[in-house]
Amino acid sequence: MNEWGSRHTIPTRPTHPSPVPPRTSDSRTSRLPHGATSVTAVSTPTRGAPLAALIASNVLGGVGVASGIAVGALLVASLGGVAMAGLGQALGVFGAGLLAVPLATLAAHHGRRRALITGYAIAVAGGLGILAGARLASLPLVLLGLLLFGAAQATNLQTRYAASEVVDPARRGTTMSVVVWATTIGSVAGPNLIEAGAAAGRPFGLPDLAGPFLFSVAAFALAAASISLLHGRRPPAATPRRSGAIAALRWAASHPRARFAVVLIVTAHAVMVAIMSMTPVHLGHGGHRLTAIGLVISVHILGMYALSPLFGWLTDAIGPMRTALLGLSLLAAAALIALLAPDNLALVTTALVVLGVGWSASTIAGSVLLANVDAGDVRVPLQGATDALMSYGGAAAALLSAPLLEWVGFGGLAVAAALLVAPAALVGLGARSSRAAPSA
Repeated sequence: MNEWGSRHTIPTRPTHPSPVPPRTSDSRTSRLPHGATSVTAVSTPTRGAPLAALIASNVLGGVGVASGIAVGALLVASLGGVAMAGLGQALGVFGAGLLAVPLATLAAHHGRRRALITGYAIAVAGGLGILAGARLASLPLVLLGLLLFGAAQATNLQTRYAASEVVDPARRGTTMSVVVWATTIGSVAGPNLIEAGAAAGRPFGLPDLAGPFLFSVAAFALAAASISLLHGRRPPAATPRRSGAIAALRWAASHPRARFAVVLIVTAHAVMVAIMSMTPVHLGHGGHRLTAIGLVISVHILGMYALSPLFGWLTDAIGPMRTALLGLSLLAAAALIALLAPDNLALVTTALVVLGVGWSASTIAGSVLLANVDAGDVRVPLQGATDALMSYGGAAAALLSAPLLEWVGFGGLAVAAALLVAPAALVGLGARSSRAAPSA
């Protein structure tokens, strides 16, 4: 039994000369590195509750993140000026990357349940810090709160891997994608709570721009409660050995498909952020109204999440490698469309939709590749390290895209993004042609 109350791959040391225990009617075995073996049991009905908890926490986490992001930059600008607004956004992204590895380490040592609850608890503390800073008009306290607030995004990212651990490997893609899709509900609902949040904060003397963080705090607390109530405690279990994030990345560097998974996820996120973050600025300079800009970003987000179940199913049906290469092709196509018609609103909108769909296919395929890593001591640290690199890559892309837009225009920015796709595709083709390992 695992921490979710279900059975799944558990690394064990062989107790007899044979490296692989005999097969039984209800289990499968696969060879692990370092002389360990893995026993995977068939699915059980008890897995419904863990999946329900993960989906609920992702919806609530999405509400909390979106509620805060919608007003976070404006709150920072109101306290420190417009020049500080970008710092507020960057701190949230940096916080997600900074906390991804510690949360993954906690999961590896004490189980997903404790890691997810801890992540949401840190996000609650961040939200309370933002509220206190806003009430006291303290910019440093708000910025510190935003840094801790990033734990929510890191925790939401972990839920897709947690989902992969409570289902049969043949259904990992579909299950992970459904959990990711749940974020759509929260992402759509969160920004629509701005006015209600402002009204809720006034009795406490909070500025209108801080009120929505009340909903963020409540949403994160409920997300933690859903994990706490619906998941069983983890029984004592021994692992062959424990690896850190750096050791896990070194392991991935020598395994083609794991290496490609890391490169794929980081590249897809960087390409998406580089183009998406500068689209509102580009369209605004072109004289388009805020309503049109908002629509473009909305359909882009819809492209990121709405079709995720389709790509999860596709990953299970044709394999994560083919789905990954499809995702990279879509990212390149989006950059090409943006290059050909940077001043055409309809085509820019099309490019952003394709960009979101390409990100979805790439991220889900890469996540399944990481979930398929069968080295029990490496898998969870590698997932955390990849999520950290994903956040850092997005932050770097956002910082670099602004000067690129100014120097070479939106079309030139699209070309730069497309250049990132090429090396990732080469790594993928090399991994695909390599001998398939048991982990992939």
